[in-house]
Amino acid sequence: MRIVIAEDLALLREGLIRILRANSFEVVEAVDNGPALIRSLMTHRPDVAIVDVRLPPTFTDEGLRSAIEARRQIPGLPIMVLSQYVEQIYARELMSDRAGAVGYLLKDRVTDVDQFVASVRQVAAGSTVMDPDVVSALLTHRSADPKLLELSPREHEVLTLMAQGRSNAAIAARMFVTEKTISKYSNSIFTKLGLQPSEDDNRRILAVLAYLKG
Repeated sequence: MRIVIAEDLALLREGLIRILRANSFEVVEAVDNGPALIRSLMTHRPDVAIVDVRLPPTFTDEGLRSAIEARRQIPGLPIMVLSQYVEQIYARELMSDRAGAVGYLLKDRVTDVDQFVASVRQVAAGSTVMDPDVVSALLTHRSADPKLLELSPREHEVLTLMAQGRSNAAIAARMFVTEKTISKYSNSIFTKLGLQPSEDDNRRILAVLAYLKG
């Protein structure tokens, strides 16, 4: 699997390269600024790009903007964005085309190598992966919504895991119940939130995230 990395901090950039290569990824290029990122993505057209939100020259959201621009030119290009802090607006921007194959993780998650690698593979495969803290922020934003208040504690837990990009099988394993039980919870959640049920995991996640964003 071919990867382009965009990270301006040399130490973290080298760390990402080592982690990915140790897990059988091919890092085709690692850059440290927004313009170089666009050029690299257009040249290599990788299986997935791992991008720091804040890159030179602006050190604001240059990485995110560059990734979104490249994705406009290469529809469906898988993008995993890394951020130092929870910024709901970045999550909204990243998901704006509702095409999936996107991820938003806090940089701290990289230290959990197995989970980080699994998340990269999910995004490369076309799934949506959201950091648990981002999902929590979205839920907090909508906490007073009467539809959310109708959810039971277990349904709320399933919703949180679902929005993180987990499949029914993964949620069932996490909660120590059967997939059939999670399917029932999911249908109940969709009904209470007024969402159309879907067997497609990515559509389901995007629908939930769209609801949580308001």
